[in-house]
Amino acid sequence: MAFVSFLIPCFVIVTDIAFSCQNTHDFVGASSPGDIVIGGLFAVHSEMLRPEEHPVKPIIQNCAGFEIQIFLQTLAMIHAIETINNSTLLSGVTLGYEIYDTCAEVTKAMASALRFLSKFNSSEDVVEFKCNYSDYIPRIKAVTGASYSEVSMAVSRLLALQLIPQEVIMTSSSTTGAIVSPVSSAEILSDKIRFPSFFRTIPSDFHQTRAMTHLICQSGWNWIGVIATDDDNGRFALESFGVQAMANNVCIAFKEMLPAYLSDNTFHTKVDHAIEKIVKETRVNVIVVFMRQFHVLKLFKKAIERDVNKIWIASDNWSAAVKISTIPNIRQLGTIVGFGFKSGDMSTFQDFLRNLHEKPADNNKFLHEYIMLLSVCAHLEYHDFQTCIANQSQNDLLENTESKHQIWRDDFLNANIEPGFIHSTTLAVYAIAHAIKGQCKDRNCKDPSAFTPWELLEELKKVTVIDDGKEIKFDANGDMSTSYDVLLWKEIDGHMEITTMAEYDPEKGDFIFEDEEKKKDFLNLKKVQSTCSQHCRPGQMKKVTESPHTCCYECVYCPENHYSNQTDMDYCYRCNNRTYWAPINSTTCYRKTIHFLAWTDWFAVFLLLLSAFGVVLVLSISVIFTKNLNTPVVKASGGLTVCYIILFSHFLIFLSTVFFIDEPTEFKCKTRQALFGISFTLCISCILIKSLKILLAFSFDPKLQNFLKRVYQPVPIVVTCTGIQVIICIFWLIFRTPFLKQNFSIPRSIILECNEGSIVAFGIMLGYIAVLAFICFIFAFKGRKLPENYNEAKFITFGMLIYFIAWIVFIPVYATTFGKYLPAVEIIVVLISNYGILCCTFLPKCYIIIYKQETNTKSAFLKMVYTYSSKSAGSVAVSQISLDSKSSSSHATVSGSCKSEKNFVNGNCHFQVPGQRLMKGKVLPKNTARTMARKRLSSI
Repeated sequence: MAFVSFLIPCFVIVTDIAFSCQNTHDFVGASSPGDIVIGGLFAVHSEMLRPEEHPVKPIIQNCAGFEIQIFLQTLAMIHAIETINNSTLLSGVTLGYEIYDTCAEVTKAMASALRFLSKFNSSEDVVEFKCNYSDYIPRIKAVTGASYSEVSMAVSRLLALQLIPQEVIMTSSSTTGAIVSPVSSAEILSDKIRFPSFFRTIPSDFHQTRAMTHLICQSGWNWIGVIATDDDNGRFALESFGVQAMANNVCIAFKEMLPAYLSDNTFHTKVDHAIEKIVKETRVNVIVVFMRQFHVLKLFKKAIERDVNKIWIASDNWSAAVKISTIPNIRQLGTIVGFGFKSGDMSTFQDFLRNLHEKPADNNKFLHEYIMLLSVCAHLEYHDFQTCIANQSQNDLLENTESKHQIWRDDFLNANIEPGFIHSTTLAVYAIAHAIKGQCKDRNCKDPSAFTPWELLEELKKVTVIDDGKEIKFDANGDMSTSYDVLLWKEIDGHMEITTMAEYDPEKGDFIFEDEEKKKDFLNLKKVQSTCSQHCRPGQMKKVTESPHTCCYECVYCPENHYSNQTDMDYCYRCNNRTYWAPINSTTCYRKTIHFLAWTDWFAVFLLLLSAFGVVLVLSISVIFTKNLNTPVVKASGGLTVCYIILFSHFLIFLSTVFFIDEPTEFKCKTRQALFGISFTLCISCILIKSLKILLAFSFDPKLQNFLKRVYQPVPIVVTCTGIQVIICIFWLIFRTPFLKQNFSIPRSIILECNEGSIVAFGIMLGYIAVLAFICFIFAFKGRKLPENYNEAKFITFGMLIYFIAWIVFIPVYATTFGKYLPAVEIIVVLISNYGILCCTFLPKCYIIIYKQETNTKSAFLKMVYTYSSKSAGSVAVSQISLDSKSSSSHATVSGSCKSEKNFVNGNCHFQVPGQRLMKGKVLPKNTARTMARKRLSSI
């Protein structure tokens, strides 16, 4: 180990590892003749050295940094071609190859592409300029490679001149025909206008970045960092990932771009800056890395020194890189999850590697260089051995070539296989072979000029390759829709192993797991938090802060009548305020409670008991009056018919209160006010008739008495007064009928209530009752000084006063009350006014009937009337004896109606004194007092 630590600084990247290019043949890395030649572009070395001389001349420089994984891809291409040549696929036609090292440099790759474009059988490798290349036959028919998208883009534009197919295993392009790349994944390469001859046997970066975004979203992360190389591949990958991240509400906390070449003077400075950024952003625990392997190697070594522990999401460039997974203390970096290309069966290729040392290396400079590297580094352990290979000098290689057969290590190559890239390379070669087979059906392909590259390009578009029992072909964009392996780096027995955790299907966008253990590994990723803000719980919503990122927010409670039922919701849903409600910080809406004055409500029960008691009272009074039908008190009340009508109207008023209780309906709303209004009007109309009778009986003004006699028509008055109210109610019900209404004014309740339809109509109905009551009150007030035992007018006055007071108080209370107890307010007023009138009208009479029976006789009644009449005339009281002898001492005769006791009006009997008229308010002479008393009595 001490030897290696001394060796590496001495032989750093600046040391030449590839032999100098003296002529065009030296430029070829590996070759083999064939009837049809396929070109290959691979970055076997990681960098091209800078020239030291000045001024700089246009000389192709040597390369450094031997890449074992890319070397294996060249071997995979050779193995695939040899396998095809040994099969019956092309039936006698052999494939050759020319493989060039791009050194991960566009300039070197373009030089190789120029050689591909040179004319077939041209000794000077001349590229002819033509306006029409339809008949032009270049050295090769198709190209496989290159290793990086940036290189592929440049090569593809050049090869597109002659439409040479280019198939990318990792990333590449072509111009002499088809470029079939097994590794170039940049999304832009799917553009067939700019890259018409480009094909690849891997998915584009669009699918990779979408897969990464799905992984991030399903793991609950939304605050991540991105590190990429500052080249076309890195920039396009970053752009594609940024679009996918934005679409899935994933925010990029920082983006760090590292120079594309290690030789850049700012490379180490920018690596340090990237590490500082990672350490500073403590909330960022997930880093997405779009870089080449040697960039990642430098970055991780620095991160290990700073004890950085994160989740690293690897792009396909390095997700299966063994040389990175074997870095000492790699486990300290945290968890590494990557996306690699779908791999196939590696057994035949592994057998090929075991026998590789038996193959001649004369036509394969890459193999020759590897054998020399083995000689120098054979004594070292695994990781040191790998580091030594990447940093050895040409002089050491030349000194140790003699021991090459004694230090062969086939396990080292097998350990560095990246199955996804090897499989993609093999697919690319087989796709070209199937396209050649299609062209050779009717042609002699032993002749290299049998077909041109552009014809092969058209055939390649139709090719179908069988891979693991599945048919795979190129889509319209030249991409093969293969799936991704989701790779997880796990420490097993002290060594970091790259395991397959899941498979990602680009078409469905789903992760597929082989077993529950691998699914558990996937779910364990959620344990790591990488968010700018804490997750907002259900019942909360995100409130954007001053940060430009939407992932940085505050969690605030949903306001009242709003809710959220998921985590990290951008806004709260609004409840349907008419039927639902929600408290602050709610996760759901609750149905509003429907309220109305129910039968079970204690207050409703109390009011119903009062109404029921009123009904019992009405029935009791009816029974009492019926039993005492022929008594003066009953007769003075207007007779049984009038009393029954009044009592019936009281009964209907009590009954109308039932329609104010329980769940309102359209029928109840239309019935209750009309029933109350008509019933109350009927009651007041009958009482008005009684008031008129009293005023008529005790009025001594001849003019007023004559007027009252003409007006007093009981039946027409009752019918007219009640009929007007009926008409008011009918118009009300027709034009502005009351209806059922849901009141949403209370936040958490729905009040079922009756809307009166028209407040004006409601007011007219009540106002009309009030007018009748007022008239009744005036008439009764005039007769308030009636005889002591027969003062019905006084009680009518009290009853009307109770009515007015109740309804005057009702108006402001009704206007300011809302809720389910609003009907109770009207019930109370109805009961008060109804009880007041009922009690004042009938209870005094019931008292006399039950407890003052001695005053409920004809003689007592006549005596009371006579006494009142005598006092009104200012005469001396009429004694009981005078009253008994009234028939002999007076010429007045009692009318037949009086004798039959059937002509009582409000308890008074009319007596007629011939030739006399009672004059109210006049002072009579003393000698006429007795006569005047008799006249008043006769008038009553």
